Amino acid sequence: MLVHGNGDVHEFWDLAGTRLAFAEHCTVYAVERRGRGESGDAAAYELEREAEDVATVVDAIDEPVTLLGHSGGAIYSLEAALRTDNLRNLILSEPPIAVADHELDVEGLAEMKRLLDDGENERALVVFLREVAGISRAEIDELRSAPIWPDMVRAAHTLPRESRAIAEYEFDATRFADVTTPTLVLSGGESPQFFKDAAGAVDEALPNSRTTIFDGLAHEPMNTAPDRFVDEVLTFAYDST
Repeated sequence: MLVHGNGDVHEFWDLAGTRLAFAEHCTVYAVERRGRGESGDAAAYELEREAEDVATVVDAIDEPVTLLGHSGGAIYSLEAALRTDNLRNLILSEPPIAVADHELDVEGLAEMKRLLDDGENERALVVFLREVAGISRAEIDELRSAPIWPDMVRAAHTLPRESRAIAEYEFDATRFADVTTPTLVLSGGESPQFFKDAAGAVDEALPNSRTTIFDGLAHEPMNTAPDRFVDEVLTFAYDST
């Protein structure tokens, strides 16, 4: 089961063929998170509701699930692990958790809100990708030409609320001391230190986890090196069962 991050839609997993590659080996579910596509929404927003959404879908599947979350989706997946007993494996790709002296770019959030208020959804999305997610200019230019870009622009209204909730999220390692689900934490060797430190903190908090570093890659290895990414995920998913 695949959980996309902030700024994305569920077709994110199709950009470099990742979902189809997984589908050659197993049944794949790609969640469309709230506020996007045909998924519902609510007037009030809380990070906990995202985790509950993920856990609800996991529980609706008739067999134990390998849950893979990317970026913000990794936080929701981590929290979902506290809310379901139907997990076989947990795979977390660079959850944006503020640890040590790191903080999310609040100035970037304010700029996004101003742009959205002016109807500049595309510019707001670019600010998020560049300044909050740390995506390179080249990767952003490639995304602009992708079929999912218009859907990402339409979903840009979710960015301030999701980013604010993540910025306010307080990671308490003790809450995860009993999460014994086999877990793989993924991080890019070229990612910002923010993501590297978050991956290390999550790995240390979980009693049955290990970390894989994608040397030479950054925040989106599923798109920049899909073969390596798929191989790493599948090897863990099958070797850890």
